[in-house]
Amino acid sequence: MAEEGGGLTGRLEAAGGGLCWLSVLSCLLLACSYVGSLYVWRSDLPRDHPAVIKRRFTSVLIVSGLSPLFVCCWREFTAVRTAAPLFSLLGIRLEGFIPAIVLPLLLTMVLFLGPLMQLAMDCPWSLMDGIGVALDPCFWTLCFSDMRWLRNQVVAPLTEELVFRACMLPMLVPCAGPLTAIFTCPLFFGVAHFHHVIELLRFRQATLSGILLSAVFQFSYTAVFGAYTAFIFIRTGHLIGPVLCHSFCNYMGFPAISSALEHPRRLIILSSYLLGVVLFFLLLFPLTDPSFYGFPTPVCSLASSSSSLCSS
Repeated sequence: MAEEGGGLTGRLEAAGGGLCWLSVLSCLLLACSYVGSLYVWRSDLPRDHPAVIKRRFTSVLIVSGLSPLFVCCWREFTAVRTAAPLFSLLGIRLEGFIPAIVLPLLLTMVLFLGPLMQLAMDCPWSLMDGIGVALDPCFWTLCFSDMRWLRNQVVAPLTEELVFRACMLPMLVPCAGPLTAIFTCPLFFGVAHFHHVIELLRFRQATLSGILLSAVFQFSYTAVFGAYTAFIFIRTGHLIGPVLCHSFCNYMGFPAISSALEHPRRLIILSSYLLGVVLFFLLLFPLTDPSFYGFPTPVCSLASSSSSLCSS
């Protein structure tokens, strides 16, 4: 828990609105640094070109590697201290590591039960074929040599969760509390994805109205997703769960409900969609019970008062 319990609460109350302003400004600066790092390279090539992706890997990995320094500086200016070391606050710890790998990913797969069912029905491979491919080293060699796959499945999930969840939530929780932080943190994440609009306009890949509509949809989707991974981070106190869920969601994409409605076996698929959503909400709190991951989670020790989100 927080150092000497009431000591943290007293300091936070004394800091008042100054703590909140400093927390928000720190998060905003961190978000701008992350997005800005994508544009330090001048290029006339589109974002999916391998050369552009490699350059952006360099800059974004540097910013992400330095992002814990923002938390260190924030702690120095606010004098917020906890018994948990910095890496534990960022969700990098061994306690509860195995459940943090399995349970959040399982919960996310339950939510995607409908799309997974549709994928299984339409897949030409048998189960054994799929297992054989997954165990084939050549398959993974091809994946890791594909810059777009590496970006979508590894680099983006790891760096975005580190910056927008692991570094921002410890700065927001002492000011706003766990619940408000869950819904505040994704706003930085959603706004950060607006930079895609610049490239769509630059290369004229759609009409202006289409680009703006896409931006609004993407902001909404990423904000909801960001709230979900923020919830997982606070409940589990681990970075690995949000990273794996992010990678899985990037692979699955937004559920293709329109194609499900037109599918020959749509009754089974739509039933799976509904069952997945129901099971997801039933399992949301049980599978993220902090007792599985080491109670209380380090980020919860920063809260100025107790919260149901931080309890079993």
